[in-house]
Amino acid sequence: MQGTVLDYSIQSNSGAVSGDDGHRYNFDGGEWRGNDAPRAGLRVDFVGLDSTASEVYPVQGQSSSIAGGGKSKITAGILGILLGGLGAHKFYLGYGGAGGIMLALWISGLLFMFLGIGLLWVWIPGLVGLIEGIIYLTKNDYDFEQVYVVGNRPWF
Repeated sequence: MQGTVLDYSIQSNSGAVSGDDGHRYNFDGGEWRGNDAPRAGLRVDFVGLDSTASEVYPVQGQSSSIAGGGKSKITAGILGILLGGLGAHKFYLGYGGAGGIMLALWISGLLFMFLGIGLLWVWIPGLVGLIEGIIYLTKNDYDFEQVYVVGNRPWF
């Protein structure tokens, strides 16, 4: 089975892998079969039994990606904080529909700015983006992947 290393602690000589099957597997450093120490985001091949990974090998020929199937919680969080009103973080995470809603609300807010209510329409998606950006940045890698990538949850 393949997956992605979520974390690895040199001090405890243990780590966690998120399998492509959506389950989390813990592994002991003695099961690591690579030359370099494991690191978060590294794609691996392993044998999974219950919640334990054994014979953990780094996948050859693939560049390491971060946890979340290549989607960085840092990038998503920063996009949410800085360009959240435009839905940039939604588009980055692959939620085109949710991103389109935020972008449409923001653009319509600009168009109706002269009525006064447009100002509120511009602030709502911006505030949502700010809150979601902070949520992304405060989640650990595993939770971010499980909720927003594997779980495919587009809102909060």
